[in-house]
Parts: sequence; C-alpha cells; structure tokens
Amino acid sequence: MANTFFGLNIGKTGLYGANIGINTTAHNITNTETEGYTRQLVETKAGSALRAWGSWGMIGVGVEVVAIEQQRDQYYDEKYRSNNTKTGYYECQDYYMKDVENYFNEVQLEGFNSNFNKMYDAIQELSKDPANLTVRTQLNSYSQSFCDYVNSLQTGMEQIQDNVNLEIKTMVDSVNSLGIQIAGLTKQINTLEVTGGKANDLRDQRNLLVDELSNIVNISVEERIVGEATAGVTSYTVKIGETTLVDTYEYHQMHVVPRVEKMNQSDIEGLYDIEWDSNQRFDGYHNGGRMQALFEVRDGNNEQYFNGVTTASFGDSSIIVTDTSINKTEYLHIAEQGIVTVGNRDYVYNGFRVTLDEDGNYVYEFALDEDLKKDYDEVEVRVGQSISYKGINYYMQQLDEFTRVFTREFNKLHKSGVDLNNEQGLDYFNSRDKVSGDNYVFEQSPNEEDYNMVISSKTGEFAVDHDDEFARNGSYYFMTAGRMCVTDAIYDDPSKIAAATDVVNGVSRNDIALELIALKNKTDMFKQGSPAGFLQALIAELGIDAAKATSFAENQQDILATVQNQRLSVSGVDMDEESMALVRYQNAYNLSAKVISTMNEMYDRLINYMGA
Repeated sequence: MANTFFGLNIGKTGLYGANIGINTTAHNITNTETEGYTRQLVETKAGSALRAWGSWGMIGVGVEVVAIEQQRDQYYDEKYRSNNTKTGYYECQDYYMKDVENYFNEVQLEGFNSNFNKMYDAIQELSKDPANLTVRTQLNSYSQSFCDYVNSLQTGMEQIQDNVNLEIKTMVDSVNSLGIQIAGLTKQINTLEVTGGKANDLRDQRNLLVDELSNIVNISVEERIVGEATAGVTSYTVKIGETTLVDTYEYHQMHVVPRVEKMNQSDIEGLYDIEWDSNQRFDGYHNGGRMQALFEVRDGNNEQYFNGVTTASFGDSSIIVTDTSINKTEYLHIAEQGIVTVGNRDYVYNGFRVTLDEDGNYVYEFALDEDLKKDYDEVEVRVGQSISYKGINYYMQQLDEFTRVFTREFNKLHKSGVDLNNEQGLDYFNSRDKVSGDNYVFEQSPNEEDYNMVISSKTGEFAVDHDDEFARNGSYYFMTAGRMCVTDAIYDDPSKIAAATDVVNGVSRNDIALELIALKNKTDMFKQGSPAGFLQALIAELGIDAAKATSFAENQQDILATVQNQRLSVSGVDMDEESMALVRYQNAYNLSAKVISTMNEMYDRLINYMGA
C-alpha cells in the first residue's frame, strides 16, 4: 500500500520525465543544421503500479523514461545508400567525360581543322611549284605542326588517365580511413550501450561515415544483437561486394598495386589495380560508386578488346591464338609486353607476332615468360577485359586508328613517287622506336615476308638486333597518335619530298602532289568517310556520351534528393514539431510541479495544523 507521501514521488517522476523531454527537444533544436543528425524522441511508459488490497485494485506510481530513441527507418537508409552509390557513379563519369570533351572540342573548333587545312594548303602550294625548296620547307613545318597537334591530343588523354589513376588511389585511402573510423565508433558505441544507455550521437557519426562510403562503392550493412537483447552489444558488418570491410571492431584494408605490365598499348605506366590486405583482387569494374566509374573511365574500351582461342599443351612456352577478334593492324592495341589470360590463368608474355593463314586471317603467337601449367583445348584467350563503357582507352584507340589509317594511305602515295634526286620516296609520316629513337620503315623485312608475318612486337623472343640491316622495318602497329611525326630524313632535307612519279623529264611534275590533295576528301578511307569526317564523327559520338553522362548524373541527383527528403521526413528535425514538443513538455513540467505544490499544501495542513 502507498505511504502518506506517495503523491510527492509521482510528481517527482513527472518533473524528471518532462525535464528529460525538454533537454532532448533542446538537443534536437540545436542540431537542426548538423549534417547526419537524427531526431531523438523520449520514450516513456507508466511506472509499475502498486497493488492495493482495496476495491480499486492498482495504484499508479508515475512515469518512467525507458529510452531516448533515434527516429530512423532502415528501409530509407538502405534506399538512400543504394541511390548514393549510383549518384557517385554518374557524377564521376560526368566530371571526367566533360574533361575529355574539352580536349576534343579543339578538334571541332579550330585545332584539327586549322592544322590539317594549313598542311593541305602547303601541299596545294607544292603542286604549283614542286621544285621550290621554300615551299617544301613550309610543307614540312605545317606537317610537323599537324603531328604535334595529334600528339597533344594523346598527351591530353594520358593526363586525364593519370588524374583518374591518382583519384583511384585517393578513393582507396578514403575507403581505408572510413573503415577504420567505423570500426572505432562501433567499439565506442558498444562500450557505452553495454551499460544500458543509447549512444545516439555516436550512431549518427557512424551512419554519416557509412553514407559517405556508399558514394564510393556499393556496400551492404548488417547490425545484429549479440547475446541477450538487454546486453546492449551488437555486431556491425560492412561489406563491399562479398568482401568484409568492417566486422564490428575489426577492419580490412585495400592497397593499390601499380601494373608492371601494360594492359593496352597506349596506357601510361603504373596504372593501379587494387588488392585487399589478404592479397585478394578487388574488382573495380563491378562494385559500383565512384570507384567503378573511375575504372571504367580510365580503362573503358567499348568491348573492343583482343580475344581468341588456343589449343596448347602442358609445358609449352608459347601459345598460338586463332579465331581472334582483331584482324586489322589499325585495331590492334595490345601492349608489346603484357598479360595474356588463358582460360582463367594469367601468363606474362614478353612479345608476340602475327602471321597470316591461308584465308588471310591473323594468327597470333605469344611468347610466355613461364611454361603452361596445364593442357588447354580450345579455351578462350584474351588480353585485357571487355568493358562496355567508352572511356579514355577507347578514345586513345580511336586516335591511333585515325593516325594509322591516314598515315598509311599518305605514305603509300608518297612512296609511289620520287624526290628531286629521282630517288624513291620514303615514308613521309613516321613514328619512333622507343629504345633507339630511330624512325621506322613501314615495310616487311625479307625474313618477315618469308614467314608471312605482318606484325612483330620486336620484344622478348621476337626482339631484333638493332645493328641488323632491317631492324627498323616494322608495321603500322608502331604508329600511334603520341609518336606520330614527319620522317627525320625528309624534315632535314625537303628535297626528299616526293611530289611526282618521275622527274627525269623535269622537276615541275606534280601528279603525286595532286593525289595527296585528293586524299584529303577521300570518302572511303574510313567507314566514317574522309579524315575530317572520322574525327567529326568521333566528336559527335563523344558529345552524345558526355551529354548522356550529364543527363544521368542530374536525374540521379534528383532521385537522391527525393529519397533524402523521404528519409528526413522520418529522421530530420522539424522546428514546428520541436516547438510544439517544447510547449507540451513545459506544460507537463508545470503540471507536475503543481502536483508537488498541492501535495505540499496537503502535508503542511496535515502535519502542522491537525496536531495542534
């Protein structure tokens, strides 16, 4: 049965409850603009009643504060993080596609047209006065300027690729840092909650870190109670794909590994792959967020990669690959030395060569650094990966294709003529050997003709002696946008420009010069038409891709904002609601105080006056 002063205790619980409510509401109000803050609400219940042995049964004892709970909805958290991953993916693509577009806009505005037209204006002048050395020197200068412009496009793509590569490392560092912080906060949360409290503000900090992580990679989060529900200990797991980043207090780390071997011919040195601390490979192409976008932008090839089949035996030191996806030199972009994947195993190849079969198809031979570890029967062989996105690598390949096809056609005409000394024309456009710096001769050597060989990497087992008479002979595989130049011998001696098929009867003949002029508008040189048509089509394609990336990014930002508003409708602080809550708690506090004041008057009358 309740004692005489029982009513004071009921009033006291009301004061305490209302006071906690006021403090919690004040906490909400002051954190209205705090990023990641979750609205908190006081959860109360009626105190355990006392049994009275009278007809009325039970007597209430006031109010108990059960907990201060966060107003969060796990459904909206998961929905937000899923869309945040997509937003990070599209925003990253949008940013770098605009970067690529800025470089190629020069083609559309003035860069390509200006340099290309000046070179052809010089050829026009040559056709008018083929013997004039001043005109010839001017042609060399404008031609080299055109080469320099094409080189600059390649350099620009390499710079963007390098920037993307550096950001991949930055993202890895961010993931590692977030994993450490999440594990640390989880330990603090469990330490506090095991005593019966609720570490709401620490949970907000952890959720904010998880939200940030979801922008970088696609994640899944699971929190489970460990042991008794009242123990206050939970396990907290964050996974990236199937790999655990955080397991309660433990965490795993990523690290970047520079590629020793290139994947593509035009790649810069030291592109990063990612591994876990367990040496497990991280698949950057399929884990969403900014990380996947970075890998796709850097390596995307629009599924234009080398693949074929091979049949080989255990212990073989080379493989023969047939039925390949690439049967034209201008489309071949594999590195001179790199990684070839046979079945599911990677092998390092130190060189390759290509011959023609009876039907004129390319047959590839790769020389391996190690012997085969098993027998292979009609298994798939590939170099690189099939990446459907049109990234920097794709546009590098397009530049190389343009360079190879145009220079091959130009050189073919130029070599069909003779110079002022009545000597056969040389390759007008050229490239440089990376080791010796010498120009190539784009012809097969006698040995290559005998072997029916069209391409040799000239590395590893297929390396040639630089002292050999035909060491400089090579295919247009070695002609890349970054190494295109005017042949040194012609640039140093303009008389070696071949403007005619014959100068015996006079140096004023210009038939080759006229054919070179006609080459400018040759509509069947590329499937897109003329040389200018090829690059204009490439610009249009890039513009569409960049616009699509921008559109997707904007749409996804709108979707994310909608989801965030839905989440905030549950967890966000609304000033009007908090103002009303403040009034309610104030009234409850005043009324509880009134109860105590009333009881005080009653006890004063009972004690001080009735005993008189």
